[in-house]
Amino acid sequence: MEPVKVAIIYYSATGTVHALARAAGEGADKAGAEVRLRKVRELAPREAIDARPEWARHVHDTADVAEATLDDLVWADAVLFGTPTRFGNPASQLRTFMEGTGALWFQGRLADKVYSAFTASNTAHGGQESTILALGNTFHHWGGIIVPPGYTDPVQFRSGNPYGTSHVAGDGPPGEVTLEAARHQARRVVETAAALKAGRPRSAPRGDVKIDV
Repeated sequence: MEPVKVAIIYYSATGTVHALARAAGEGADKAGAEVRLRKVRELAPREAIDARPEWARHVHDTADVAEATLDDLVWADAVLFGTPTRFGNPASQLRTFMEGTGALWFQGRLADKVYSAFTASNTAHGGQESTILALGNTFHHWGGIIVPPGYTDPVQFRSGNPYGTSHVAGDGPPGEVTLEAARHQARRVVETAAALKAGRPRSAPRGDVKIDV
């Protein structure tokens, strides 16, 4: 069987979610997956970015990270989405990318893939769970298979979020427990996607569907 293809698509303003995305990529890679790490396009005006040195620095430091395209979703067997919380919801940059998937959804090309999500907020109880659950609304519409980390590894009893890896950015950069939780989440996604991929007939259709609206 071909390796599982995993796209890790994220938005990060100052680097916290980027660190989680990189850890998820490490976990997926060690699980034998082919990995694409992709950031979504920054939509904030330059003056807003430059007003915060840590934001401007992160934009500069990640200039070499490729931007996500719809082809990354078509290519992938599994997708992990990462975003900071914005009033308990995903960041608008990630939502804009996801809301541009209408044609793929209409063709049924986002269905039957594995999806999972991770997040960060500035404070504890700052909307982490609601942000991940909000992303789940879209996964349901796509016909995706949602794979949370649950409490399927000892690290989850230390990181504490069964919905998806999360971090309190106000406490500083993600520590090893949080990074290992991200690696575990990605490994679980790869293992689930591999099982699904092995069980599907090679000739199973994944192309266009007709929908009456």
